[in-house]
Amino acid sequence: MTKTQEFHQLINSGKSSEKVLFRPILMQFAAEYIGSNYGAFASDYKVLVEANLRCMDDFGLDLLGLISDPYRETQAFGAKIQYVSNGVPRCLNYVVKSMEDVINLKNPDIYKAERTLDRIKAAELLTKKTQEKIPIIGWIEGPLAEACDLTGMENMMMQLMIDPDFTNRLMDKCMVTAKAFVKAQIENGCLIIGMGDAVCSQIDTDTYNFYVRDRHHELIEYIHELGGKIKLHICGDTTHLLPSYKDFNLDILDLDWQVDIANAREILGEKVIFAGNINPVVIQNKRHDEVFEMCRLLVEKHKNERYILSAGCEITALTPAENLKAMSDATVI
Repeated sequence: MTKTQEFHQLINSGKSSEKVLFRPILMQFAAEYIGSNYGAFASDYKVLVEANLRCMDDFGLDLLGLISDPYRETQAFGAKIQYVSNGVPRCLNYVVKSMEDVINLKNPDIYKAERTLDRIKAAELLTKKTQEKIPIIGWIEGPLAEACDLTGMENMMMQLMIDPDFTNRLMDKCMVTAKAFVKAQIENGCLIIGMGDAVCSQIDTDTYNFYVRDRHHELIEYIHELGGKIKLHICGDTTHLLPSYKDFNLDILDLDWQVDIANAREILGEKVIFAGNINPVVIQNKRHDEVFEMCRLLVEKHKNERYILSAGCEITALTPAENLKAMSDATVI
C-alpha cells in the first residue's frame, strides 16, 4: 500500500493499517539536516524537495510539505524579501500603508512572481519524484495572516478594531490570490493544501467570526471543489475557536500543545484528522527514550481515531535527529 493509499484509508475508514501516520512540520531542521541552510530552503525549490525526500527516507514521513515561510504571496504582491542563512526570510517593506494602497493593490500572477512560482515548481518536482505515491501538502497563507504580512501586524490589529472597510477590502484581495495559488498547487500535484493563519489564535472569537470565519470556510470549500483536501494550521491556543470550525468540513486540523485533543474531538466529531499536539520544545529537549515514550502513549491513545502524530508546530532546528527518529519509531501500532 502506498502512503497516498494509507492516507485515503485514514480519511475513509478512520484508521491506518499498521501504523499511525507521521508528519512533523520540517523547515529549518530539514534544510540543515541535508547540510544546507534555511535561506536556500526558502529560495530554491530544489533544496526544499531534496530536504523533504531525505527526511522522508530517514525518518519515515508519511506526507511531504511545501511550507517554508510566510512571505511567498507577500513577495508576489510586491514586497522585498531578504533571505538569511540561519533564520526565516525577512520582509523589508510593507506594501500596504493606507486605504489608497489597498484600493490600488494588484493581484499578482502567481506563475510569474518568483516565490509563488518556486513553490509551484516544488510541487511539480515532488510529484514527479514520488510518482504520486506520497501525499504532498501545498501551502497558502490565510487571509488575516497575509493581510498582516502586507500591512504589518500592529497596523492590522488596529484596523480590525477601527476600520472594517480597510480590513474587508484588504482580506478580499488576499482571498483572490489565495485561490489562484491553491489552484496552481493542486494542478501541479498537491493532494492537500495547508492553510496557515496563525494570527487567528491571537484574536477573540467574535472578531474571528466577524472577519475571518466565512473566508476560511470559502477557501476550504474552494479547495474541496478542486478535488483537494484541507489542512488548517493555526498554531497557539485555539481552544476558543474550535466551535467556529464545526461546519468547515475539515480534513486535517493541526492542534498545538495548548489544545486538548479530547476536547477538540468532542466539539468537532470523529471525521476530522487531528495532527499534533506535542510541544516542539519538549521534543527538542527530552532524551530520545522520553520522546519515544511520550509519542507511544499518544499513539496508543489515538490509534483508533483519525490522527496523525506531529508536534503542534515546526520541529526546531536544534532538535536531535535521534529524537525525530524516536517519534517515527513510536508510530508502529
